[in-house]
Amino acid sequence: MAYKILVVDDEKLIIKGIKFSLEQDGMEVSSAYDGEEALNLIKENDYDLIVLDVMLPKMDGLEVCQQTREFSQVPIIMVTAKGEDMDKIMGLEYGADDYITKPFNILELKARIKAILRRSVKKAMPVKETSKTLKIRDLELEYESRRVFINGKEANLTAKEFDLLELFMENPGKVYSRENLLDTVWGYDYPGDVRTVDVHVRRLREKIEENPSEPKYIFTKWGVGYYFN
Repeated sequence: MAYKILVVDDEKLIIKGIKFSLEQDGMEVSSAYDGEEALNLIKENDYDLIVLDVMLPKMDGLEVCQQTREFSQVPIIMVTAKGEDMDKIMGLEYGADDYITKPFNILELKARIKAILRRSVKKAMPVKETSKTLKIRDLELEYESRRVFINGKEANLTAKEFDLLELFMENPGKVYSRENLLDTVWGYDYPGDVRTVDVHVRRLREKIEENPSEPKYIFTKWGVGYYFN
């Protein structure tokens, strides 16, 4: 069954190029040219991944991403113009899984798309009957439903936040550098900067820690990385 991809950009030539390249790999590609059209399509269709430009007419990509996260955890790759660091960081803050900077190499974009799709498929595979949940103190992770509960109350995590927490909980005490986390969770030799990890860890702490500034689950090993206590 072909993967369904939505590409959102107001530049038709960019969409045409991405569409042609992804269709060569057997993917089914839809397109939208403004934020409102994109959001409507996301609500009406079940996509496997969205490539979303930041600068869009009617509604910008950050707003589209934020509203999408209210009802869907579909993987989102944000596209931002070169040098717009705040847009990159804001995209992650709003729930994006990854970002790529224009101008980009189509082969790099395809590599990122395939890596995210591979990990999504892996996470969708059935787990053993004996390992449906993982519980550490007040924190409980459900593998099949990909849901997380803290003190019995559900924490609404994005796909990447769940993947990070799953890795941490399965390996308590192990210190992961930011580079390790990029390679393991994002699934490829990530060419972006390590702030991607910092933003996701900060968001995760805000959702599972009673006091994010004094965490009891995810700790920082200064000068090294992060670990689960």
